[in-house]
Amino acid sequence: VQLQASGGGLVQAGGSLRLSCAASGGTFSSYAMGWFRQAPGKEREFVAAISGSGGSLSYADSVKGRFTISRDNAKTTVYLQMNSLKPEDTAVYYCAADFGTTVSTSSRDYNSWGQGTEVTVSS
Repeated sequence: VQLQASGGGLVQAGGSLRLSCAASGGTFSSYAMGWFRQAPGKEREFVAAISGSGGSLSYADSVKGRFTISRDNAKTTVYLQMNSLKPEDTAVYYCAADFGTTVSTSSRDYNSWGQGTEVTVSS
């Protein structure tokens, strides 16, 4: 499975961005997808995940109510809508595919990773 993330950029605090992750290979609807992020000098952290069907979602507490993960299985694409962005959301955002059957918040459970897209939120 190959993943290509896009949509990052520079935005002011309070603004919005939508990240996309296009997948190729495998059966997209059969695997969960997740978003992680890594800020400079920090470890990679979980942001959000969605099951293959889209029926199960999980969010980090830091983004609940502001970010929304969704997927379009016909387009083999997963999205991360980010609203009310804060400077602390600044990071490189990675999408990842989990071939397991449950939605996981652990990066160790993800089998394939995209290249990352950079998000910078200015204050």
